[in-house]
Amino acid sequence: MTSSTESVISIKGLRKSFGDLHVLRGVDLEVNRGENVAVLGRSGTGKSVLIKLMVGLLKPDAGSILVLGQDVQTLQGKELDLFRQKVGFSFQSSALYDSMSIRENLEFPLVRNVRNLSRGEIDKAVEEALDDVGLSQTINQMPSELSGGQRKRIGIARTLILKPDIMLYDEPTAGLDPITSIEINNLINEVRERFGATSIIITHDLTCAKTTGDRVAMLLDGKFERVGPFDEVFADPDERIQQFYNYKFVN
Repeated sequence: MTSSTESVISIKGLRKSFGDLHVLRGVDLEVNRGENVAVLGRSGTGKSVLIKLMVGLLKPDAGSILVLGQDVQTLQGKELDLFRQKVGFSFQSSALYDSMSIRENLEFPLVRNVRNLSRGEIDKAVEEALDDVGLSQTINQMPSELSGGQRKRIGIARTLILKPDIMLYDEPTAGLDPITSIEINNLINEVRERFGATSIIITHDLTCAKTTGDRVAMLLDGKFERVGPFDEVFADPDERIQQFYNYKFVN
C-alpha cells in the first residue's frame, strides 16, 4: 500500500523540557495517511516522549500537535478518550495484565470503550484480532506462559482490536532475539497493508527502521535533523549520523 498526500500527523515547533533537561527543542514532522515513519535516535533523546505528547499523556511546553485534524493539547475528558480510540499505542513492555487471560486482555479495551456489544460480537472481535497476529491458539493462556515475542504480538492485537487509524509503536523489537525481531517487523508491515494504518515506529534498531519505515526521521539534539528514505538519511556525512550507523547497524 502506498501512502497518500493527506497529512494525518502535523507537528510544528514542539518543545518539551523536564527541569533543566531540554529533551525536544523544536520538532517538526508531517506524516501522511498510510505511511510508516521510523523515528530513530539514541536512548534518552526523547523518542518516547514524542509519542506520549502525541496521545496527550504529556503536555508540550511549546508548539502544536495536530493528529487526525484534532489539536491534541485542547482535548480533555471524553473527547480525549474518543481520540485515543483512533490512535493505538503499542507499549515497549506490551503492558498486558498478568492476572488476566489473553482473551480477557483483548476483551478489556472493547468492553471499556465500545458499548452494547453482544457476547458473540466480543468473541468474534477477540478471535479476529488474535488471528491477525497469528496467535489464535493462545486465547486461553496467561501472559506468563508466552514468550517475549508472543507478548509483543498480543500487545499489538489488543491495540488493533479497536481498529485505530494510527499506530504508535514504542521500541517494538526491544529485548527480542533477531529472528523474533524480524517477525515483529513483518507484522508492523502487515498491519499497514491489511488495515491501512498510519504508523510511527519509535526505535533505536536500524534493522527495524530500514525494514518498516517508508521514511526515517533522525532525532539529534532535540530536533529531526534528517528526514527521508533510510539510504538517503545514512548517506549524510554528518558525523553524528555516521557514528549511529556504524555502532548500531547489523547487515
